Amino acid sequence: MLRHRIKIYVWLLAVNLFISAFTFGGGYIVVPMVRRFFVERKRYFIEEDLIDMAAVAQSTPGAIAVILPALAGYRVAGIAGALLSCFAAVMPPLVILTFLSAFYTAFVSNTILAAVLKGMEAGVTALMVDLIVDMCTLIGKKKSFLLSAMIPLSFLANFVWGINVALILSFCSLLCIIQMLWKKGEHA
Repeated sequence: MLRHRIKIYVWLLAVNLFISAFTFGGGYIVVPMVRRFFVERKRYFIEEDLIDMAAVAQSTPGAIAVILPALAGYRVAGIAGALLSCFAAVMPPLVILTFLSAFYTAFVSNTILAAVLKGMEAGVTALMVDLIVDMCTLIGKKKSFLLSAMIPLSFLANFVWGINVALILSFCSLLCIIQMLWKKGEHA
């Protein structure tokens, strides 16, 4: 039993260090990586659970790149798993930023480094498109008109009409709560 728990802790530490060290482009890039390791490879939880955790991580104050691994770690190994995953998610950026800030003047003028970072932007874009397609597919599987309508309406609200993302998220959350209460009232 103890050996199994230690094995899980070591795996959580290693996988979250890897995810944190090699995901560039913000917290949303962490979602496909968590899916790959926790859902597809280890099957610790299903994809719908991941989407729920991602929604909680998005609506919780703080970085999704730290909160989502902590939620996944909690799901796998309780509070110890959450703390270990949180530590592993924070350490690589802390070390990288410490190193970069120490040598900032040398990096800022390096054209090769600038080209590498531009290449990373393209990779991040591809990962974000993959995440959006997967999330839209899951929403389509739920066969909910409200959820399906939220996707294009949220896009229009932000990119066309310039409405703040926090207001859009709050409004969509409120609509989902109302829908849930409505359905709960029908079944009572």
